[in-house]
Amino acid sequence: MAKDTLSITDNRTGKSYEIPIENDTIRAADLKQIKVQDDDFGMMSYDPAFGNTAACISKVTYIDGDNGILEYRGYPIAELAEKSNFLEVAYLLLHGELPTKSEYESWVHNIIHHTIVHENIKRFMDGYRYDAHPMGMLLGTVGALSTFYPEAKDIFNKQIRDIQVHRLIAKMPTMAAFAYRHSMGMPYVYPDNDLSYAGNFLNMLFKMTELKYKPNPAIERAIDILFILHADHEQNCSASAMRNVGSSLPDPYSATAAAIAALYGPLHGGANEGVLQMLREIGSVKNIPEYIKKAKSGEFRLMGFGHRVYKSYDPRAKIIKEIAYDVFEVAGKNPLLDIALELEKIALEDEYFVKRKLYPNVDFYSGLIYQSMGIPMDMFTVLFAIGRTPGWLAQWIELLEDPERRIARPRQIYLGERDRKYVPMSERGKKKKA
Repeated sequence: MAKDTLSITDNRTGKSYEIPIENDTIRAADLKQIKVQDDDFGMMSYDPAFGNTAACISKVTYIDGDNGILEYRGYPIAELAEKSNFLEVAYLLLHGELPTKSEYESWVHNIIHHTIVHENIKRFMDGYRYDAHPMGMLLGTVGALSTFYPEAKDIFNKQIRDIQVHRLIAKMPTMAAFAYRHSMGMPYVYPDNDLSYAGNFLNMLFKMTELKYKPNPAIERAIDILFILHADHEQNCSASAMRNVGSSLPDPYSATAAAIAALYGPLHGGANEGVLQMLREIGSVKNIPEYIKKAKSGEFRLMGFGHRVYKSYDPRAKIIKEIAYDVFEVAGKNPLLDIALELEKIALEDEYFVKRKLYPNVDFYSGLIYQSMGIPMDMFTVLFAIGRTPGWLAQWIELLEDPERRIARPRQIYLGERDRKYVPMSERGKKKKA
């Protein structure tokens, strides 16, 4: 009968070891028993960027990259996008179950109660330069919230922790919209809690002189779906940052600021900006064959194609493509859409891209949608952060409740110099005598 173990023979010593296998995984610490000398530290695994290392056990999000499956708490992303709304999905991520009617009403009430930010936050944001990037403003402001709510440091008090969760989900759109209005030189718009979560965000972005802002239902729904699609994505760079910083047990505002900082990088949250820049560079449908040729030769990178996890069509991309047309119908067709559609068509038929499983990802169409709504490019990642907030918080809470939680402390392989002799400054640079 087969055993759930891995047998390893160390050819340096001739010793054999039997390592337990659980969930198709071995524990890296079990490798430490493999030594040449008794006083050795023991064998480590080397895995740059954690491409094949499970850093935690999670019940939040399931991804099957080969088959293009994404599930939140077991629910397919397409079903949630079709039948649910963002706040309901946020509850699901954080509590593990879809809410009952009374639970949902209480949850929404708690979120609405915290949408207003302290007036000092406004003054804090006024301190940024007129041309400050909204993502940088959001990063700094979220971190600053830890000074407004010092009780948030009591992270193992569930009641206090829940309040901080409500605050972060509620205030993120407010701070994001304030950052946008600051960058535009426009007065801040306060929340209107008669509106939906997405509708209120649009109100804070775009309200002008009208007494009551009324969001377009198609655009309101599209924003809500985009928030759902970005709500969580397993152990990505920003979720890992949330967990790594969270492992030292700071307040959730500090950990969330770290997650935002990770998302700020162009390789994580800025990919949809790259897609728009690429489409502008291509300029016309007739130029696509030339750029496809450049991409194959390595001269040009096709942005919005391929994914670290998905080796088939990104399930989020399919949903975004569908809602794109609803937005274009009311906001006007994005002039870059024809280039995007033709580029997608050619890439999906070209053996070079098919062989490498370079399918469109979530970023391919999202930038086109945001642009059609009148949202500038430097706000794209900010919207990503709003949607991802409940996922970050779900990952953080799961970390805190993990019985195996320890402060993150990766090992390294040291290949630098050893046992060097100190040379006084007066002697440095002098050639040694023959």
